[in-house]
Amino acid sequence: MLQDKNQKIATLLAFSLIPLSGFATDIYIPSLPSMGLSMHAGSLQVQMTLTFFLISYGISQLFIGSILDSFGRYRFSLVALLVFAAASFVIALTHNIYVVYLMRVIHGITVALIVVSKRAFFVDVYKDKQLKHYLSLFTIIWSAGPIVAPFLGGYLESALGWEYNFYFLGGLALVIAVLEFIFSGETLKKPAEFHLQKITAVYGTMVRSTDFTLGLLMLCFAYSMVMVYNMTGPYIIEHQLHLTPVIAGYCSLILGLAWMVGGFIGKATIERPFFKKMATNITLQLLLVSIMIISLKFVNGLYAMVAFAFLIHVCAGYTYNNYFTYSMSRFPKNAGIAGGLTGGGVYVLLSFLTYGIVYFIPAHDERNLSYSYMILIVLSAIGMYFIHRLNKKQEAKVSLLAAAA
Repeated sequence: MLQDKNQKIATLLAFSLIPLSGFATDIYIPSLPSMGLSMHAGSLQVQMTLTFFLISYGISQLFIGSILDSFGRYRFSLVALLVFAAASFVIALTHNIYVVYLMRVIHGITVALIVVSKRAFFVDVYKDKQLKHYLSLFTIIWSAGPIVAPFLGGYLESALGWEYNFYFLGGLALVIAVLEFIFSGETLKKPAEFHLQKITAVYGTMVRSTDFTLGLLMLCFAYSMVMVYNMTGPYIIEHQLHLTPVIAGYCSLILGLAWMVGGFIGKATIERPFFKKMATNITLQLLLVSIMIISLKFVNGLYAMVAFAFLIHVCAGYTYNNYFTYSMSRFPKNAGIAGGLTGGGVYVLLSFLTYGIVYFIPAHDERNLSYSYMILIVLSAIGMYFIHRLNKKQEAKVSLLAAAA
């Protein structure tokens, strides 16, 4: 069990692992074109390394939560760190795209174990306002991955080669595993019974909660904006604009900052009326992407693309921060399942959604990127419309019950 004297250090270690999923995807974003050349693979084949990770990461989270709620968090997380490190080293040593696909599936499963267990850590250890405070920090802490990883990856790729992105991931996982072994421990005090029928009933209750399900869709649309850029941005920068992987890394760093800014704004406005602030946010995104599309007739290039993407990603980070805080605190008695369903559902949906968008709207230029943003923002607006209708119905029910009383 986690010792009280190590709680602060264990909390810091838990926060350090929250961005791992972002690191696992973003550190080699500037290296996608180089990996394709090295493995004699096309752009779509290399982009599939992201898709395989997202699918395995998402599907794993759907089931891992119930296991962690029944058998504990700590040991699973520790073993997963070691397996993740081993898979990273294999990717660095191989130049076979199909071996990379398999290792990326293993990456997805192990990162799911790590991240879901650390989300549940906070629900186990902290309560009420303190828990809400920490959950609202998740999006901000997570954004450290998209900020630091591509910036670091661009330099590693330019100086040493794309393989060293994965050597770094493996080394980082080993260091944290040692620290976890020394300072962390089990936080689950009352394990839930691993009863398949009961677990299925809990999943059914969550999925049937319309507000929870709509929240998952809004999270999916928000993060898909980031993933669409990750899958297309490096090709636009390095192939169309003929710039270096370091420049691609700097651009990803800037957009990671945008996500963090959105998280900070979300935390600062956490007490504001929910629907009003989210409707304002969606309206702003629609305005920005419309201006982006129109402006391409007069101005284009790196600075214009990054400027518009930055503002759109700020709004996406704001959306994600608000809905993630709500979804994670919606079912506190089943924190592992709620965390797994939240993360897993989002990643499964966005893996297919982003691959479909990239397939039908290839990474040719800024115009295609703007169209991808427009599709996702319109879907978000539709989601907000249904959320508004749901809120109205709930308000009407409350009014009727109050009148009857």
